[in-house]
Amino acid sequence: MKILAMEKEVPGVAAAAFQPHLQAEAARVWELQQAGVLREIYFRQDRSDAVLILECADVAEAQRLLGTLPLVREKLITFEVIPLKPYPGLARLFAGAS
Repeated sequence: MKILAMEKEVPGVAAAAFQPHLQAEAARVWELQQAGVLREIYFRQDRSDAVLILECADVAEAQRLLGTLPLVREKLITFEVIPLKPYPGLARLFAGAS
């Protein structure tokens, strides 16, 4: 299952609180990418929130894996986890075609 995970700010967290954990965060992201679970990772253009695409069995697995990120463990960030499904609308182009 493809999962979209969008970082959400935790109110009141100072920017300096992130610094001690950024190298460990990058290392864990690398591990998840190498495991084939984290397929894509971006920052939003309009702010520094991460956007991740994961491939997991279900939402629970995605939440569990996101919970292994140091910034999540330290309660500096959270994620909105959104399960995705394929868009079926293109089939309309071929409806009735034979």
